[in-house]
Amino acid sequence: MNQQFLTAIGLLIFFPVFWLASAGLARRTAVVVSVAAASLIVWLPVHTSPSGFTPALLVKPLLFPLVVLAFAITVVAVTDTVNAQRKSLEAKDLQLRTALEASQQRERLLETVLDTVAVGVVAVDSDGNDLLMNAAQSVLHGHAVPSDIADPEEKELLVFAMDTSTPVAGEDRPVRRAIKGEEFTNYQVWLGSGETARAVSTAARPMRDSEGNFDGAVIAFHDITDMTAALEAKNDFVSNVSHEFRTPLTSIRGYLEMVLDEPADLPPDVRKYLTIASRSVDRLSSLVADLLTTDSVTLTVARTGVAQLVADSLGSAAPAAATNNVALSANVQPALEAFIDPRRVGQVLDNLVSNAVKYSPDGGTVTVRAWAQGPDLWCEVKDTGMGMNSAEQAEAFTKFFRAQPAVQRSIPGIGLGLMISRTIVAKHGGTINLRSARGAGTTITFVLPQCLATVDSTLGNRVSAVPALEDAP
Repeated sequence: MNQQFLTAIGLLIFFPVFWLASAGLARRTAVVVSVAAASLIVWLPVHTSPSGFTPALLVKPLLFPLVVLAFAITVVAVTDTVNAQRKSLEAKDLQLRTALEASQQRERLLETVLDTVAVGVVAVDSDGNDLLMNAAQSVLHGHAVPSDIADPEEKELLVFAMDTSTPVAGEDRPVRRAIKGEEFTNYQVWLGSGETARAVSTAARPMRDSEGNFDGAVIAFHDITDMTAALEAKNDFVSNVSHEFRTPLTSIRGYLEMVLDEPADLPPDVRKYLTIASRSVDRLSSLVADLLTTDSVTLTVARTGVAQLVADSLGSAAPAAATNNVALSANVQPALEAFIDPRRVGQVLDNLVSNAVKYSPDGGTVTVRAWAQGPDLWCEVKDTGMGMNSAEQAEAFTKFFRAQPAVQRSIPGIGLGLMISRTIVAKHGGTINLRSARGAGTTITFVLPQCLATVDSTLGNRVSAVPALEDAP
């Protein structure tokens, strides 16, 4: 009975064995102690038995320590696995916390950046629901909200065309266009009405998911109210000045015509100079008209000798070229004739040659070339002057643009020549392009398509193209 009691008590050793093996401290020592304690518990009854050693009594002393050993090793292995998994989870949790903190920091940074810029930004999902709106856009959006509607729908917002009075249809509004997947730039509208209305230039870009499907859009609203007001003021000023120019120009033209009506009384040189002055007055009058509106440019096409147009332009530029020590030269195909507006194309040549001379303040060469390429007329004005960098070239044909070196050196001009030239070339259906490099001069080429032909002296019809120059590019 005493032996059975000790054996039953010995079974309780599994609890401390489990505790020692799962503690994670000195695992080998825990296994050894557990086996030694188990052996002591089961061998003690054997030694105290009055009947001595018998096969029946030796079974438990031999088997029980092995069971405890296996149990301890199993607990140690499971504990190690659990601890490894726990450490892995803790590491992943730390990574997730770090990533979450970084994501929150980036979100705060994005919100700060968006609220700092003066451009309104709104992001919408594919259904048009707002995902993000910065502070600038909140202010602009407030201008479009009617005073009598607390929470207006998109179609109820006050959005007008650039005339400030025509409502923009719902499907043509910037956000609706963006939701339809459209991509646009510089789409201008007015938000609000009255004195608080704001002119905005909008741009939109679609967002795509991982499969390339439309997933929303980002729309930017740039407040251009001050710019619009400045442009209107500038246009009013130009219009007023242009009207004021017309009266003295009319007077000058009248007196020149009176003098030139009596050519016999004038020396040849004086008549030549007055003729050039009269032609310059005519072109200055055309420039004044173009200042009022470039859309009013009309063409009067006639058969024109290109060589004479080039010669006239070089003659007009000769005094300024002499002042700047610029050599003028021409390379025009003989007998080259075209059906063009001679006054307008002459204006283009005058603008380009004048610019070439002005922007060669330290001397150089200005070369004008004209040649036929199939039925097209090609003209090129090349100088060796100041040249332009890439940024200036991008703005060269913009109204009133002037390159910084020209401003710094006080070279006269108002920045209209290239813009007007492009308009005239476009009216002829042609194109104009510019190549330049700082300090290496500028080359401007324009092409007037389908304008070269000979004319039948009897029928006055175009019958054949003029052959091209052999050295034409």
